Amino acid sequence: MNNKRIRGTLPLALFAAFIGGVVVDSWLRTHGPPQPSAPPLPPSSDLTRPARMAAPVLRRETRDVTPAATGGVTPATVGGAVATGGGGSKGRLRLPIDGADVESLKGGFSETRGGDRPHEAVDMLAPRNTPIHAVESGRIAKLFTSKAGGLTIYQFDPTEHWCYYYAHLERYADGLKDGAAVAQGDIIGFVGTSGNAPPNTPHLHFAVFELNADKRWWQGNPIDPYRVFKGRNGG
Repeated sequence: MNNKRIRGTLPLALFAAFIGGVVVDSWLRTHGPPQPSAPPLPPSSDLTRPARMAAPVLRRETRDVTPAATGGVTPATVGGAVATGGGGSKGRLRLPIDGADVESLKGGFSETRGGDRPHEAVDMLAPRNTPIHAVESGRIAKLFTSKAGGLTIYQFDPTEHWCYYYAHLERYADGLKDGAAVAQGDIIGFVGTSGNAPPNTPHLHFAVFELNADKRWWQGNPIDPYRVFKGRNGG
């Protein structure tokens, strides 16, 4: 009798678990990781600073850290390194947009919007379809689409200790997929206005965060990209 009861309840438990997984996956694909509300549309003539867009919600803990290095690629040391604006160089993160003005990123990380939520990212204005380059070698952790971020990319570094987040893309590079290996400087996507980006202000929303122990692509400790690219002392 006990065996019959077990055989009868096991399919029901498996079915319930399957339904639960479908519901969670559907919610994530519709809403994405929790996002701050969208800011008001900036004036079309204001092209001196990027509009401040939505970033993934990350556990807020900004601190001085030195990313570890593997495979001959060393991420920039927060507070000390300078990023390159062109093809990149060994030992440094490269800017994802060629010719981007690093100084225009200053203050964007801590700027608040949608109430008291910090931006925890920077925005880089660029014409629509401008190529977006991988800031470091690593792998594509997740290609994700949400209402706030639009077409997004989560990229892990070689150690899977750091994650780089690219949002509001117009489209992905041809052939890009989850798990794909990328080299520093590879074109991974193109600037756009997907998600809640103002339609007349194409830009890249870019974030850096230190992954938690469980390596979830949407969670971590945010780091100010301006400090990574520029260095605390402007060096």
